[in-house]
Amino acid sequence: MQETATRSRVAPAGWWLDGVLLAAFAALTAMLAAGWLLDLDTTVSDWVADQDGSPVWWLCRVLNFLGNGGPLTLICLVIAIWLAVRRRSVWPVAPVIAAFLVTGFAIMPLKLWTDRAAPNSTLPDKVEIFNTLPPGEYSMSYPSGHMVNTMVWYGVLVLLLSPWLSRTAQRWLRFAPPAIVFCTTIFLNYHWVTDSVAGLMLGVVLDRLLHRIPWRQLPRE
Repeated sequence: MQETATRSRVAPAGWWLDGVLLAAFAALTAMLAAGWLLDLDTTVSDWVADQDGSPVWWLCRVLNFLGNGGPLTLICLVIAIWLAVRRRSVWPVAPVIAAFLVTGFAIMPLKLWTDRAAPNSTLPDKVEIFNTLPPGEYSMSYPSGHMVNTMVWYGVLVLLLSPWLSRTAQRWLRFAPPAIVFCTTIFLNYHWVTDSVAGLMLGVVLDRLLHRIPWRQLPRE
């Protein structure tokens, strides 16, 4: 199948949505630092904690694997290598490498900087952001890496498989997994609500950034 050498399009066009999302991410972080929305996070976390072991909980645990960054990276890499060999072009591998780097450099510094415990922590101040957590305590809850990974890696999958996917299939692959992971991550108490909201916003920005790059115009060798 012949490929076009056009730049990937993002919708809506322009950089205004990216700016709005980054501003919203900064505002959400500032509100949490000021103590706002902490009651919301705690209330939701307390409610879902009562659902442990229920059939819905087990279903959510299975579906949450849709946001596991390791398998997603491996799947995208295998597909990219297959496409690179088949088409004798390096472009399919390039977005996979870029996605791996951008998710790591975007997520980890923020997690280390904000120092927020997970909802299943036993600390009395676990919901607070910019905390000072003791050694050994999980301190990388904000923003949700599950959400960033889901937005970015399913976007890469669509980019790689777009010649074989209908527009409807592409939309489902891009938006259904993030919606599922968003709900399951909260329901399983893996993340606070605001963790997932922040991860979603950051993931959309990174996904749009990767789709702006004209990968198919890269040299064939």
